[in-house]
Amino acid sequence: MPDSVAVVLFVRRTLTTVFVAFVVWLMAAVQLFFNVPAPAAARTEAVIMLGGASTERLPVAQQLRESLGIPVLVISHTSTPGNASADALCEDASRTDLTLLCLGLDEQDTRGEARAIGSLVAAKGWTSISVVTSRYHLTRAGMLIRQCTTADVRLIGSNPDFNLKQWMDRFVVETGGLLDATFRPECGT
Repeated sequence: MPDSVAVVLFVRRTLTTVFVAFVVWLMAAVQLFFNVPAPAAARTEAVIMLGGASTERLPVAQQLRESLGIPVLVISHTSTPGNASADALCEDASRTDLTLLCLGLDEQDTRGEARAIGSLVAAKGWTSISVVTSRYHLTRAGMLIRQCTTADVRLIGSNPDFNLKQWMDRFVVETGGLLDATFRPECGT
């Protein structure tokens, strides 16, 4: 009998520990990926929209540029389904707008974007940029981009229309990505 009581106590403690760890992770994830503090929008030298979710991100980037009179809009050109509206803008042959730059990426991920942004900022001599991405992506994207540039980086979040399951999926993905960005920094800074 005493062995069975010990097993039951062990199982209860283990389940309690797992439950507490899950609750702590969930609270941290909500703060890091959902309730992300956003600075007030300010005029910078360029607005940069990260690739993906362009139907959500592009209007925010365009509105920010127009409302603050920011001279340049930079778009990540990815040729992926989620970036179709931004890619179409980049591929428009009739476009003569020299204030729109389209970033071609060697690697179509946030790390590739961070490197490309770092190179572009250095080449243009910019000291401040506004980066538009989905709210859940602000923490990781900001960390990677700041590792690749010394410019002042202002992060602006667009709001995805996610259900609870989609938010939980993003919390898991972004937690892994944030750990990766922390332990494997980009650009050697």
